[in-house]
Amino acid sequence: MNFTRLLHFAAWPTAVGVIIALLAMLVFPQLRGHQPITPIATSINTNSAPYSYADAVSRAAPAVVNIYTAKKVLERDPRFYNNPYYRQLYNNSNVPLQERMQRTLGSGVIVDTNGFILTNNHVINGADKIQVLLNDGRYTSAELVGIDTENDLAVLKIKSEKLTAINIEQSNNIRVGDVVLAIGNPYGVGQSVSQGIVSATGRWNLGINSNENFIQTDAAINPGNSGGALVDARGNLIGINTAALDETGTDSVGISFAVPADTAMLSLKEIIKYGEVRKGWLGLTAPPLTEKGSEHFGTNGFLVIAIDANSPAEKAGLRKDDIITQINELPLDDTPIGQVMPITKIHAALNLVRSLQPGSEVNIKIVREGKKVDVKATAELSPIGQPKTKT
Repeated sequence: MNFTRLLHFAAWPTAVGVIIALLAMLVFPQLRGHQPITPIATSINTNSAPYSYADAVSRAAPAVVNIYTAKKVLERDPRFYNNPYYRQLYNNSNVPLQERMQRTLGSGVIVDTNGFILTNNHVINGADKIQVLLNDGRYTSAELVGIDTENDLAVLKIKSEKLTAINIEQSNNIRVGDVVLAIGNPYGVGQSVSQGIVSATGRWNLGINSNENFIQTDAAINPGNSGGALVDARGNLIGINTAALDETGTDSVGISFAVPADTAMLSLKEIIKYGEVRKGWLGLTAPPLTEKGSEHFGTNGFLVIAIDANSPAEKAGLRKDDIITQINELPLDDTPIGQVMPITKIHAALNLVRSLQPGSEVNIKIVREGKKVDVKATAELSPIGQPKTKT
């Protein structure tokens, strides 16, 4: 056997051994020994929730203030009123009156570096004296500029330098599930922060205000939080905390409500400009059609049942028994005939009418005696005293 044939003979076992070794390492990777770790590619969402909201709080907190009010009240002197012997001798109406100072607390939000503050009307209602404690420790008196009773809002003015105004986010950008922070002065313990999520938007028919369009959250709102800031995860103002649902006798049950920031800012601008909130008025009464009503008229919408004399509705040519099928871009006839219009649609229509400003033009589509007609009305300032009609 020569040397070449010897090599050829030895190569076959070697090749087979190498192949078997490679297959073994593929099947059993632990046999490969130490291997460099290859990082697994992950998709990182830079907009995901942070581990801390300290940055958001640091941006918003300087604009949130504590509000302390005092007003004089007269009450029966308890030393006599609670004395059974005195009550036997004298009628309770003869109990001497005693003057005392009734004190309340709440929160507010600086929305303008000129010193304008948004808070709740019920925080300062009837107050003879309003004091504001700034986040930096300064203490100053405040002047009441005006109120919006329909939205339970009030505007205060302070005269201080180097004020920090909060950044304001459009309320219609928020979504159910967004993280929110409530900043205020619960129980007067000092500025505090509670965290939650947006539970719902557009909440109404709660019996809190006459004009309701609340952001609902599960952030803890306690006495003293009223008028404080509801901010998003970046520290932008999205609402003014107003009320907490309390049907259990406890203070915090995880259902709280805030007036949207855009609603609050509209009220603030009106109050600063006019000293009051000026509402547009059409002067008509138009309830939604019933099931039988929509079947009778062959469409869905709002039935005009009354029009005020010399009102914008009358000037525009609207008549009794007209069916309003659209207001501006809001369709009202998209509910199937024979069904009641959804409450959300009714609420949207009412909000649209309530938000009209004097002088604004309103495009109205109606059905009159089976024919479609386009009408344009110009909203006017509501007359002194509330009109008899509802819209």
